[in-house]
Amino acid sequence: MIRFILLGAVAGAAAMAIATSSGAGAGTGPAQIKITNTLVQSAFVNVGSRARGPGDQEISAGRLYNRRITTQPIGRSESQCTFSFSGVRQCRGTFTLPKGKLMVGGTLRYTELYQLAVLGGTGLYDNARGTVTVTRIGRRPTRELVVFRLTG
Repeated sequence: MIRFILLGAVAGAAAMAIATSSGAGAGTGPAQIKITNTLVQSAFVNVGSRARGPGDQEISAGRLYNRRITTQPIGRSESQCTFSFSGVRQCRGTFTLPKGKLMVGGTLRYTELYQLAVLGGTGLYDNARGTVTVTRIGRRPTRELVVFRLTG
């Protein structure tokens, strides 16, 4: 009888340890997501002189595609960048995908190629961490290759 109680206690402790440790990481684990983003709307808010300067904002929205799966959009992107000094922008964005959202942020200077941190997510991407690399691949309309490298 004592043996069954000890066995039950050990099994319960192991289950509790597994449940506790699995809640600490991202829901996806290490992964790479490769999609394209097509810009559909953008706005520039100028708060000072005619030239771009501190406080000016760029706001954009796009449609996300994975052409290997479907020709229809699989999600959307939204970002807002605030200019600092010397053309540097402080940016935050959200990528809404079928199974959750990924939030990104950081600084960038050039929009042709940049990398931001993955700050977190929702749904399948709950507590996600890693980086996103964005490379412009088209101009009219603006198209970007977006590669998420999630570390888990």
